[in-house]
Amino acid sequence: MTKRSLHALLVRGGWAGHEPVVTSDIVAALLRGAGVEVTIADSLAVYADLSVMDGLDLVVQCWTMGELTSDELAGLCGAVRSGTGLSGWHGGLCDAFRSAPEYQFMTGAQWVAHPGGKVDYQVDVVPGRRESPIVEGLADFTVHTEQYYLHVDPSNDVLATTTFRSNDEAPWIDGCVMPVVWTRSYGKGRVFCSALGHDAGDFAVPQVGELVLRGSLWAARDGAPAGQS
Repeated sequence: MTKRSLHALLVRGGWAGHEPVVTSDIVAALLRGAGVEVTIADSLAVYADLSVMDGLDLVVQCWTMGELTSDELAGLCGAVRSGTGLSGWHGGLCDAFRSAPEYQFMTGAQWVAHPGGKVDYQVDVVPGRRESPIVEGLADFTVHTEQYYLHVDPSNDVLATTTFRSNDEAPWIDGCVMPVVWTRSYGKGRVFCSALGHDAGDFAVPQVGELVLRGSLWAARDGAPAGQS
């Protein structure tokens, strides 16, 4: 029997500095190359349309900051709790809807700073998680981009981290180990987030797009078998 195609909704917008259209076009192409049917929405109103949300395997979000109405928040959270996957990258997922605690509970983190702006730093795969399908075969790598300092949920399953070094803006965080890539559960749904991907230039590093692709496929309703992350 031929396996059906996954259906993903990619929702993009918010703060223009994260290049939501360009970066989401990159991710949409990656997903379509993997056989996923991708519909793109440029409005948060789609989250309140249950006729759309009820038929999804995956929501991919690239929407920095902004506000959700109560119906939009309920539609998104309800879909994920019922088993729809949720994935995203950088501020498009973990710096969205700052006034919605339930959204932060679902995603597992909230951005608070990126000391020094764009800097060189290393992304380290967590040694005990190298068999995860999301990071399997990926070596540690370096990037030049914003190094996100996050408030994170301790129940996240962290797959990759970065270590902060002292800088003039925040010398007190020297040596702090911060999650960069993680997954978590929310109801019956699976959630994936990568803190990489500030703008299109980040995706010139192959691992940046590969992580979002693998994480999105894992999170999707018919993705990797339950228990794998």
